[in-house]
Amino acid sequence: MATPLVQLTRSPLPKSPDAAPIVRKPSWLKVKAPGGPNYVRLKALMRDLNLHTVCEEARCPNIGECWEHQAATFMILGDVCTRNCAYCAVAHGTPAPFDPVEPVRLAEAVAEMGLQHVVITSVDRDDLPNGGAEAFAGCITEIKRRLPETSVEVLIPDFKGSDRALQIVMDASPDILNHNLETSERLYHLARPGGRYDRALRLLRRAREMSPTGLTKSGVILGMGEEWDEVLTCMRDLRASDVDIVTLGQYLRPSDGHLPVVRYYTPAEFAELEKIGLQMGFRHVQSSPLTRSSYHAWEQVQHAREDL
Repeated sequence: MATPLVQLTRSPLPKSPDAAPIVRKPSWLKVKAPGGPNYVRLKALMRDLNLHTVCEEARCPNIGECWEHQAATFMILGDVCTRNCAYCAVAHGTPAPFDPVEPVRLAEAVAEMGLQHVVITSVDRDDLPNGGAEAFAGCITEIKRRLPETSVEVLIPDFKGSDRALQIVMDASPDILNHNLETSERLYHLARPGGRYDRALRLLRRAREMSPTGLTKSGVILGMGEEWDEVLTCMRDLRASDVDIVTLGQYLRPSDGHLPVVRYYTPAEFAELEKIGLQMGFRHVQSSPLTRSSYHAWEQVQHAREDL
């Protein structure tokens, strides 16, 4: 039986950031500034090894909590993206040349930190033949060589729909293959002009076909102008692509030059979406205002595996 649709009052999508309504950030989105001992240690380690984290580049509000738990999401292939998504804080332009030694440096950092679960993501590298797939595969291989018990999650770009690039990553046997859907199909041209809604879903379906026993994951950020029924459609489409884990979080505008926040969802609404997601059949649903793709990722993999 299909999940009933719940329609919210329609909020017209602003035509430009200047036309955005002024919406005050609610109290539940306020977080403590980072600065604990593990945070300071990890920050120094990242600089010493010349590594980037999406925690810093994307200005994640959970950086203090995650780094104090010795959990970080590494961003490979540089810190300059070849695409220019309207919601993303990562810089865009011409990236630095490909660094073939980066997987070794990253694996050494993971070993030094003694991490039990590692998340690896990247900027989009449309300038590379396989979109940087070889770098993801190299990171998985190098980490597993040093820490065979450590689980590795990769949050990959869409590789422009290339099956060859995806196969390179899947052949390295990541524990979780993650690609974020991000938003509703109606908003893709505005929020993610370099991507395609159907291409993202196809990638997730193909990942499942390439690794039937592996875990797949995706995420949606809310508040850019989608409606409640569109959120449910995203979730249904992800389940139809046999995705195991879904993350749902509030969009926070990185700067005045990015898409505005059209509405803030309440903690109760996120709790309702978690309930609906579990009813749809997801193995795990991480849903809260501060949820990001890698938020509590170490717990997500444990919960999902319990049901295998």
